[in-house]
Amino acid sequence: MRITEALRLRIKDVDFPRRTLIVREGKGNKDRALMLPDAIKEALRVQIDNSRQLWLADRRADHPGVWLPDALARKYPRAGQSWSWHWVFPHADLSTDPRTGLRRRHHQLEQPFQRAFKKALAAANIHKPATPHTLRHSFATHLLQRGQDIRTVQSLLGHADVSTTMIYTHVLKVGGGGVQSPLDTLPASAALLAA
Repeated sequence: MRITEALRLRIKDVDFPRRTLIVREGKGNKDRALMLPDAIKEALRVQIDNSRQLWLADRRADHPGVWLPDALARKYPRAGQSWSWHWVFPHADLSTDPRTGLRRRHHQLEQPFQRAFKKALAAANIHKPATPHTLRHSFATHLLQRGQDIRTVQSLLGHADVSTTMIYTHVLKVGGGGVQSPLDTLPASAALLAA
C-alpha cells in the first residue's frame, strides 16, 4: 500500500475472515483488494480496538462523524458517524474541516508516520536510506523473487501499466546474486560432501 492508502483505511475495509484489505480510491481513483498478512493481524486488531475507543468518545461527545465522499454524505448524512466508516488509523485530535468548518476526526497524517519510520530505522540500527515507500518496493521485489507473476504484482501494487511494475524485475537480473546455486537446494550433508 501507499502510505496515504494505509492511513485512509476504514474499518469496513478490513476483512479478517477473508484475510483481505480493500484500498478505496487509490492512485488513479481505483479500488483494489490486498492480502491481509497473518503476521500483522494481532497488531491490527489492537489498532482497531484503539480506534474504537476514539470513535466511542466521539459518539458520546456527539462530534460530527468522519469525512465521507460528497455523494455518499448527501445520500446517507449520518453514515460518517457509523463505526464501519471510521478510520483504522484516526488522528488523536479533532481538526476543523476546511470545506465545512466542522470539527471532526481525521485520519493520521503522513509526516508523523514518516518520522516514526525514521526513528524505527535508527532503533533497528539500519543505516541504508529508506522511507515507508521503500517497504512497497521491497514487497514487490520479494514477490517477484518468489516467482509471483508480474500481472499479479501489478494488480497488488495498483499500477495502471505493467511497464511500471517491470521496474522491479531489475533485481532478477543481477548476475549471480539473483540466482540460487543448486548446491543451496541440497540437504546440508550433501553440500558438505560436495565441498
